[in-house]
Amino acid sequence: MAIILNGFDLTIEILVKIARFGEKVELSNKSLEAIKKCRVLLEDKIDKLEIMYGVNTGIGEFSEVVLTDEQIKEFQKFLVYNHAAGIGEPTKSEFVRGAMAGRINVHAHGNSGCRAEITQTLVDLLNHGISPIVCQKGSVGACGDLAPMSQIALSLMGEGEAYYQGEKMPTRVAMEKAGIPIPGLKARDGLSTINGANLLTAMSAIELYDYNRLLKHAEIAAAMSLEALLANMRPYESRLHELRGFSGAVRSAKALRKLFEGSDLLSGKMKTRVQDAYSMRSTPQVIGAAYDACKYARSQVEIELNGVGDNPIFIPDENLTLTGANFQGTPVSLPMEMAGTSITMVCVLSERRLNRLLNPALSADLPAFLTTSLGMFSGMMLSQYTADSLIAEQKILSAPAAIQSIPAAADQEDFVSMGMTTAIKNQQILDNAYGIIGIELMAAAQALDFRKFKKGDGVTKAWEIIRQNVDFLDIDRPLFKDHNKMAELVKSGVILDEVEKVVGSLED
Repeated sequence: MAIILNGFDLTIEILVKIARFGEKVELSNKSLEAIKKCRVLLEDKIDKLEIMYGVNTGIGEFSEVVLTDEQIKEFQKFLVYNHAAGIGEPTKSEFVRGAMAGRINVHAHGNSGCRAEITQTLVDLLNHGISPIVCQKGSVGACGDLAPMSQIALSLMGEGEAYYQGEKMPTRVAMEKAGIPIPGLKARDGLSTINGANLLTAMSAIELYDYNRLLKHAEIAAAMSLEALLANMRPYESRLHELRGFSGAVRSAKALRKLFEGSDLLSGKMKTRVQDAYSMRSTPQVIGAAYDACKYARSQVEIELNGVGDNPIFIPDENLTLTGANFQGTPVSLPMEMAGTSITMVCVLSERRLNRLLNPALSADLPAFLTTSLGMFSGMMLSQYTADSLIAEQKILSAPAAIQSIPAAADQEDFVSMGMTTAIKNQQILDNAYGIIGIELMAAAQALDFRKFKKGDGVTKAWEIIRQNVDFLDIDRPLFKDHNKMAELVKSGVILDEVEKVVGSLED
């Protein structure tokens, strides 16, 4: 059954279903009528020669230039041509699909002024799996993601290139094969397709979905390391965190306790330290803070997914045209800066636990660098180097892009969000996080092999999955294959899925 887009009910999870898993979409009947009603208003205003930005005027610095009737007919085509000015490698198809779904949801409000054929063509492109090829870089995140969205808009004229059925081809050919009519562009159609922060919002939404799963992997890695380090279990009592009141910390402490369930460390029979280092006992507070940061970012992203990010905006019932800056990406990019930084923070904490596993002065009598033959072998010594290199890059990427505005368009567009830069670097932070958390998981599994007590049920299941993919390091071998395998394992979500089958959802 298709997902109905009506402008109001699009969540991050629904967007991921459309963008990543190819769920079909439909425009609600009410939305279709609203789009048509708004178009009637627009055409009436054009007939009455009412001056409307981007409809019968130029854009940016040329907004005071009024177009002739003949120019209005051609303007949208040249607008899209001019703005399709990106650069770099193609953006992931799932991000492009997410941007298209988000743009449809904007149109669904009936305030954009485009023809219904434009919105329906975007629906058809999604449903037939035609993904326009869009350069990754070029958007400054204000006036919308103009450059990448213009490459999507080229499809509405049968131009540009696209992926279809696993092949790259001219978009016109893909649309002909799929039986999708080419609507062309009339007054307002082009600007109504490109004038929103839809790509950076789609990227942010999908990143938040992946961040949530990454943080649960971080909890699994932490639980394994904490057991291997013979941690005192008191810091993971949810009552401790309830007294302070931060919901993320409460959630994280409960998740850790689920993972520890069944462990001898919970029995009180095993001797542990009175108080562990911060990198151990602060785990719920730190991962919990990341959950809280991502929760706020999620609220902002979902507002944007269901809002009218457009300029101008038409209100048919009031016969009103409003111009403003609802395309400004800052409301999304600023909280996403915090979300990305929170992932880096969690990875820094992960590396500190890794250090305790490898350092014989801190590891509760584990062998140095988790090797079986001191001196002859170096064990996982170099794994820490790799994690450190990834974290150094994450720290640089965590410098905020949201304050890096550079004026453009003869200072008509003199403050921009740089939200696309935020979205791109957040993806790089995530990719590095897969490797860092993967290395901690691998080291924790190695450490647990030296411990003979009963481990927690969740910890045991995670160890089993790791051992199905990476062997115990008894004799030194090149570790790059293991590191890459662990990064892919975290990214795939297999460890998390199998652990949650045993302990239940780590979110409950």
